[in-house]
Amino acid sequence: MADVVEIALDRAQVKKAVQALQAFLKSKSTGDSLFLDETRQISLLFTLWKIPKKPQTIRIPLPHGQRPDTEEVCLFTRDEPNMTSEQTQRFYKKLLQEKGVKNITEIIPYKVLKTEYKPHEAKRRLLGNFDMFLSDERVRRLLPSHLGKHFYLRKREPLCVNLQSKHLARDIHRVIQGTNLKVTNKGSCCVTSVSQSNAAFSHTNVRYLSMARVAHAGMTADEVTENIEAAFQTVVAKLRTKGPVIKIIHIKSQTSVALPIYNSDLTHLTVLEEEAQALLIKKEKAAARKLEKEAERELMKQTVATGEEEEKDGKIPQLVPIETPSKKPKLEQQLEKAPKAAQTKKTKKSPKRRTKKAGKTDSKVKRKVPKVK
Repeated sequence: MADVVEIALDRAQVKKAVQALQAFLKSKSTGDSLFLDETRQISLLFTLWKIPKKPQTIRIPLPHGQRPDTEEVCLFTRDEPNMTSEQTQRFYKKLLQEKGVKNITEIIPYKVLKTEYKPHEAKRRLLGNFDMFLSDERVRRLLPSHLGKHFYLRKREPLCVNLQSKHLARDIHRVIQGTNLKVTNKGSCCVTSVSQSNAAFSHTNVRYLSMARVAHAGMTADEVTENIEAAFQTVVAKLRTKGPVIKIIHIKSQTSVALPIYNSDLTHLTVLEEEAQALLIKKEKAAARKLEKEAERELMKQTVATGEEEEKDGKIPQLVPIETPSKKPKLEQQLEKAPKAAQTKKTKKSPKRRTKKAGKTDSKVKRKVPKVK
C-alpha cells in the first residue's frame, strides 16, 4: 500500500478536459451512430515518479459501466466431475440464468479448450471472436499454457470470477463493467538528462506510464468525470509503493492528444529528493564496505604468497608464540592439594596395616610352636 498522501482531483478541471475531448471526438466522427461512439475508448494515463519493484494488477470498480451490452464475453469453466463437456456447458448456462447473469455469450469448459483450441489458428480465431474473457478462479493457473502468448501480448487475458459466490451477478457485472490497471516493472519509461554531480536527483526524474480504460465516447461528461474520480481514488489507495507515487494524470482517446487533469505538488519532489539522497548514501556505504573486504582479501593473498616464497628459499618464517589463557586459580589450588591429600592418606594407613599383619603373624607363630613337656 502507498503511504497516506493527501491528493485530490479538481472536478472542474476534469470536466473541462472531458468536454474538450468529447468535442474533439465528435468533430472527427464520420457518422452519428451510437455504435461508433461506444467503440471509442477514453483512458487514463498515469505517469508515476518511481518504477515499482513488483508487478501489480489493480481492479477498479466504476460507478457507470464503460462497456456496451453488445460486447461478446466468453467464460472458461472447470470440468465438472461425472459430466461430459456438453453437460458441463448446460450446467453453467442454467446456473447463470438462475443467478440473473445475461452478459456472457459463450461457455467453454477446460477440456474443450485443451482439445478443440489446441492449434495456433484456432487460438487466434478465438481471440478475435470475443471482446472479453472471464475464467473460473479454480482453473486460472491452468489457462496460460493453453491460451498462448497472443492473449497476454494484447492484454486480453481472462479475468478471474468466483462462480461459487452468493452474489454472482453483482460480481460478474463489476468485473465486466469495471477496469484494470496493470502496473509492471517492465515497460515504457524515460529518464531526463542529468549531470553526474546531481546523481541523487536522477532517481526522481524516472517516469513510468500505465493506462486504464475508464469510459467511452457515448457517455455523458458527468458520467465520465465520476468514473475518472473513482479510478483515481482506487489507484491511489492500492498502489504498493511508498511515498508520493503519481506525478501526472492525463485523459486521452486512441486518436487524440493527452490532456492533463492532475499535476503533483513540488512538496512531493522534495520528499523524493530526500529518499533519493538516503538511497545514494546507502549505496556509497555498501560500496565502501565492499572495497574494504576486497583490500583485506588482497592482504591475505600477499601474506600467503610471501610465506610460500620464504619456504622455497629455505628460510623458516618466524612464528609468533600464542599465549594460552591462564587457568582459573580454583582449579590450580585443587590440583595442588590433590597429591598432598593422597600422600597423607597413604602415610596414615600404612602403620595400621603393618600392625595388623604383625599381629596376625605372631598369633600364627604362637600356634605353630609345640608345647614342651
